[in-house]
Amino acid sequence: RMKNTAAVDRAVSAWVSLAPEIRTGILMFSATGTLAGMHTVIRYLSESIHPFEIAFFRSFFGMLVLSPFIFKNGKNAFRTEQPLLNLIRGVTSLFAMLSWFYGLSGIELAKGTALSFTNTMFGALAAVWFLKERMLLKRWLAVLTGFSGMLIILRPGLIEVSNGSIIVLFSAFCWGIGMVLVKKLTETDGIVSIILWFTLLTTVSTFPFAASVWVWPEPEDYFWLLLMGFLGSIGHLAAVSGFKIADASSVMPMDFIRLVWISLFGFLFFGEIPELWTIIGAAVILSGSGLLMIPSIPSKS
Repeated sequence: RMKNTAAVDRAVSAWVSLAPEIRTGILMFSATGTLAGMHTVIRYLSESIHPFEIAFFRSFFGMLVLSPFIFKNGKNAFRTEQPLLNLIRGVTSLFAMLSWFYGLSGIELAKGTALSFTNTMFGALAAVWFLKERMLLKRWLAVLTGFSGMLIILRPGLIEVSNGSIIVLFSAFCWGIGMVLVKKLTETDGIVSIILWFTLLTTVSTFPFAASVWVWPEPEDYFWLLLMGFLGSIGHLAAVSGFKIADASSVMPMDFIRLVWISLFGFLFFGEIPELWTIIGAAVILSGSGLLMIPSIPSKS
């Protein structure tokens, strides 16, 4: 037991000794991979289960995965200095989840993921409101570039814009706000508390929607539902940990690694090959998000 404790201590020491940028990169690489896996499972389950019901099970089984933290720390696991902000995030997450799960059931994985990257654009605007950050020139350029990338993917007027694409964009808007709220919450609250509040609130709030379309899953579906909850909770832990270490504007562009994962999974499991316009549009949105990572030039007094 002492050897195990020493090994854990060495691992923690080695982790802490890494530069913040490296730790954030590792966390976001892990987060994007596990979340892409969750989205792949969602797409598979949506063929037989309504997206609203999937959203409920994602949070319900996610809560079960996180239950050891509750058993260990009791009510202290939910300790928060910003209960109202957690509640607001719960509301935005409800709409984000329902619209994402519903939209993802109707369009290609890569296209849905590429459109979801506009959350960085929406997040840049939300940071001005919630974090009182200045709307610098690079933010305006990032927003305009992100909007251009979105138009390249959708090509309105040239092809019909599907309802699924519009719903995914609404989800990205809600997620963008939620990502900024997470950064604000990390200033006072612990990572586990933030995720527990998210999971609890979304479990309760998605149930009425799930109940309205309820159909009992097939026995074999429960494995995938549990896997979805596990991947979602683990990915969420890694992502929030990344936000705890680095600035929101530095972390959000790393979410683009998810497109690599999702393109691979989409091809392997559904035979989907991303459209050229989807890749170009995602690259344009990425370039806009990259503007947020450019250090601001301090003004002269």
